Amino acid sequence: QVRLVESGGGLVQAGDSLRLSCVDGGRTFSYYTMGWFRQAPGKERELVAYISWLGGSTYYDDSVKGRSTISRDNAKNTLYLQIMRLKPEDTAVYYCAATLKTGFQSSGTEADHWGQGTHVTVSS
Repeated sequence: QVRLVESGGGLVQAGDSLRLSCVDGGRTFSYYTMGWFRQAPGKERELVAYISWLGGSTYYDDSVKGRSTISRDNAKNTLYLQIMRLKPEDTAVYYCAATLKTGFQSSGTEADHWGQGTHVTVSS
């Protein structure tokens, strides 16, 4: 069973970097394609990035492409998202998600499991 717990959020300044983590307390982490989504206040949830089960394939939304890195450590059942040069528009609740499919669409309907989210606030 997959149990996802995110951490690493907080209040940061614009221009700073942040690394989010998502730990799976279950035993099947390496079977799943893993993704990060975010939802800003008053907005729809959006896909940020995802990574294939072995880490060989990644996808980034244009909003974070070039300044973020998604990675995973299957030995530690942990997913990471590092975002650099943070902007106020990166402010959102960030969720990790797991799917047995090969990727995610922006809606996230493919997700089989979700974490509870971690808040990121970027001040200008």
